[in-house]
Amino acid sequence: MRFLLIDRITDLQPGQSITAIKNVSLGEEYLQDHFPGFPIIPGVLMVECLTQAGAWLMRYTEDFKYATILLKEAKAVKFNHFVSPGQTIEVTCTVHKQEGNLYTMKAAGTCEGKNVVSARIVLEQSNQGDSNPKLAASDETQRKFFRELSEGLWSK
Repeated sequence: MRFLLIDRITDLQPGQSITAIKNVSLGEEYLQDHFPGFPIIPGVLMVECLTQAGAWLMRYTEDFKYATILLKEAKAVKFNHFVSPGQTIEVTCTVHKQEGNLYTMKAAGTCEGKNVVSARIVLEQSNQGDSNPKLAASDETQRKFFRELSEGLWSK
């Protein structure tokens, strides 16, 4: 199952920052169990929202050069408020440092003017084909998928 948690990119400064939107809908399957009668977005998925926004920033910065972007580290993670169906999280990520294939970002999510989640995240980008040439075609499939998906998220 794929969790695509970014619905729209509202601002993008390649190499610098991104602002994106996550609309929380009762139709999202995980909300049926988290929690029955009191649905809220799980904290780990709020961190995933931060990660996905940061990954979009990296993809645009690097012109979709890398197929895989993974969360390597999350520091100083803070959860401040619940987010329920019908609410929107505005996610911002700002590049703090970039070294090689690693990006360190300050990331935060706000909802109705309140900070709901914040963290310092480190994301790592790679291509599997660099270490195993047999996987180069898989890398290209991933890059194509994200390029096509990006068309519905951000219009310059």
